[in-house]
Amino acid sequence: MTDSPSASFIHLRTHSAYSLSEGALKIKTLAQLAIAQAMPALAITDTGNLFGALEFAEAMTAAGIQPIIGCTLLIDSEDGPTGPTHARNSLDLSRLVLLAKDEAGYRNLLKLSSRAYLDAPEAELPHVGLSVVEELSDGLICMTGGPGGLINKPLVENRQAVAKSRIERLKETFGDRLYVELQRHGMDEERAAEPGLVDLAYGLELPLVASNQPYFAEADDFAAHDALICIAEGEVVANENRRQLTPEHYFKSQAEMVTLFADLPEAIDNTVEIARRC
Repeated sequence: MTDSPSASFIHLRTHSAYSLSEGALKIKTLAQLAIAQAMPALAITDTGNLFGALEFAEAMTAAGIQPIIGCTLLIDSEDGPTGPTHARNSLDLSRLVLLAKDEAGYRNLLKLSSRAYLDAPEAELPHVGLSVVEELSDGLICMTGGPGGLINKPLVENRQAVAKSRIERLKETFGDRLYVELQRHGMDEERAAEPGLVDLAYGLELPLVASNQPYFAEADDFAAHDALICIAEGEVVANENRRQLTPEHYFKSQAEMVTLFADLPEAIDNTVEIARRC
């Protein structure tokens, strides 16, 4: 990444329109937003696929922005209950974010994305087991996934021992390529998980990284995006017991993110460090 005096924060959790049925940002729009915010690099982490990787890389390169290719994968934690009543570990799918650090990482990301679709039974969502991630971890930087993530979920469910066991397993696999991810979109599950995430990071000497998940360009786009999710999932807007994001899931500026994480500046700085490592 080319050094830039204005590069204080880099978006590492962007969702394009290829993040099917949830993302509303076209690739060209992402390039325009990055230019407007003077971001020298940008990562794409669409959920479960790399459909937009080539278009994203070409558009960012043409705009003079370093493209970082990543993916948000559903992971089977493989630590569910076993026994006579369980033919296999109870399926407990959580999110994990992987960024390609180099060519080897990109090739492994391709393999993981493909295996998520080819290996998962038809009745289950595309996913891979954590052991498969361990097998194909070379060249990948790992972020713990935010809400619904492999570490966040057990913390929110008051299963601290499970969270610690999982993050220790990730540390053994990724070493200094593992970052504990914090998000602040005003969601209850984010607030519930954050103290435990910070404690785990400091206790295991792991770096923190701040992220924002832009699904749309501006806060005013929230209502339209909320309707998009309802259509995709066959829900109605009036139903509160459904998947909902917040107006904060927009493409925030560097200054906004620096202010949002003013109490944890290292988490902001590490976004730039990750970009430089890719």
